[in-house]
Amino acid sequence: MDIPRPDAARRRRTRRIVIGGAATLFIAATTMGVSRLKPAAPTVARAAVVLDTVKRGPMVRQVRGLGTLVPVEIRWIPAATDGRVERIVVQPGTRVEVDTVLIELSNPEVELRAMEAESQMRAAQAAYNELRVRLESQRLDQQAAAARVQSELQQARLRADADDELARSGLVADLTRKISRSTADELANRVGLEHQRLAIAREAVSAQLLVQAAEVEQRRALATVRRGQLLGLKVRPGLAGVLQQISVEVGQQVTPGTNLARVAQPERLKAVIRVPETQARDLQLGQPATIDTRNGVATGRVSRVDPGAQNGTVTVDIALSGELPRGARPDLTVDGTIDIDRLADVVFVGRPAQGQPESATTIFRLEADGAHAARVPVKLGRASVTAIEVLDGLAPGDQVILSDTSAWEKANRIRID
Repeated sequence: MDIPRPDAARRRRTRRIVIGGAATLFIAATTMGVSRLKPAAPTVARAAVVLDTVKRGPMVRQVRGLGTLVPVEIRWIPAATDGRVERIVVQPGTRVEVDTVLIELSNPEVELRAMEAESQMRAAQAAYNELRVRLESQRLDQQAAAARVQSELQQARLRADADDELARSGLVADLTRKISRSTADELANRVGLEHQRLAIAREAVSAQLLVQAAEVEQRRALATVRRGQLLGLKVRPGLAGVLQQISVEVGQQVTPGTNLARVAQPERLKAVIRVPETQARDLQLGQPATIDTRNGVATGRVSRVDPGAQNGTVTVDIALSGELPRGARPDLTVDGTIDIDRLADVVFVGRPAQGQPESATTIFRLEADGAHAARVPVKLGRASVTAIEVLDGLAPGDQVILSDTSAWEKANRIRID
């Protein structure tokens, strides 16, 4: 049989107590050490971030916007009168001249009114001619009467002078001399009256002719309007260019003012771009700009800035200069970049994803080992499309991360592999 041994049992119990205490101390020490460790820095692939170096020197401030090429001169051709579309002569995309017939309309009433107006104008002209001839004839009769009285006056004066001589010689009675002189004086008065009547007749002729001439002009103006309405039935562009759009169909009834077609000159284009209103405060007329058509780059200058904003953007017109790139055509989508200012000597860096002009933010700056980046506070100033001024927090030569770092917003240090 087995005999219990008290010393062996005691040693086993002591050993278990020692091992348990050592384990407890180890666990406590490990827990304390782990609690004092800093969290591991997040790791990001170097290829997944965009790095840039802080520089010092000149910086061009620019703003950018998307837009389209638009013809400088676009003309909508409206209907001049009521009418029905009989025929569309030219299709969109065709080059047209000033007098090319685009659309033919029909309206019998317009044709009838034009004929009536022409007839009334001719009748008024005929009435004017008839009145002029009649009044001229009356004036000539009046002039002839005045000449006749003038002749009678000359004869009466001769007779009176002769009777004066004969009376002094005693050959004619004194009464006869007085009668001759009285007749001459009477005819002199009649001559004066006839000349007054002739002057009044001339004024009357002018007044009556002016009244009839006004009637003729009124009829001529009406006939011109009616003739224009008749000619308007054949719709012409009045501008050499390319027909871009026909807005009506055959058989459609149109009213005056209805837009029938659009013509533009594709050789003369301008760029119309939309700039975010937050970047439009420094825009001014005459600022240089470049327009990227994706087939080439054209240069120009700001020619108009819309005074109002729509949907968060401001519309800007760029007048293009020089030869346009191949493939430039109306409605082509383009990118526009406008130079608004040139800063001579500033510290700047590529524009970070979270960096806003005139603001304070934080940026990850690479440490000396090149494998880690630490978050540093930065004060930013004026901005451009791809660069922004650094007022404080960075120095020339520093390398920073420009990519979006919102995924590590709780980390102050990251590792770059």
